[in-house]
Amino acid sequence: MNLPEHKSNQAAPQELKSEAVELLNLHDSPIVRALYLGAGFVALFLGVLGAVLPILPTTPFILLAAACFARGSEHFHRKLMENRVAGPIILEWRLYRSIPRRVKRWVYFLMTLSFGSSILIVPEPWQKIMLVMIGISLVFFIWRIPERESTQSTR
Repeated sequence: MNLPEHKSNQAAPQELKSEAVELLNLHDSPIVRALYLGAGFVALFLGVLGAVLPILPTTPFILLAAACFARGSEHFHRKLMENRVAGPIILEWRLYRSIPRRVKRWVYFLMTLSFGSSILIVPEPWQKIMLVMIGISLVFFIWRIPERESTQSTR
């Protein structure tokens, strides 16, 4: 599913920063902000683990961390949004509920590499079947996410 292109120009980084600031919505209660901050760190930790563990997803946990930080901490929300890898993907998801086509291709590649190597490593046939079923489910889930053409020039 293709969505309309977002305007692209030289002021895009500044525009993205202002849009990221608009996503910040700190909670009024300091106790609730602390809970959101803690949940954000747990989600970020799980997302980092997902980068190295084949069955644990990375992106949903990073998106959850961004949502938690947006309600709990301006500092950590800004740090996550300024990250050169995660920031643009989070912003794309928050603004358009989509991911760029190049990111989707990268996800497919990493999933194939991760699940393929795991299937080769595990000894039991039931484990191989389980990994294949989980992989197929994840591919279907990613395939259903709308995609947009990248607004930045390819490098």
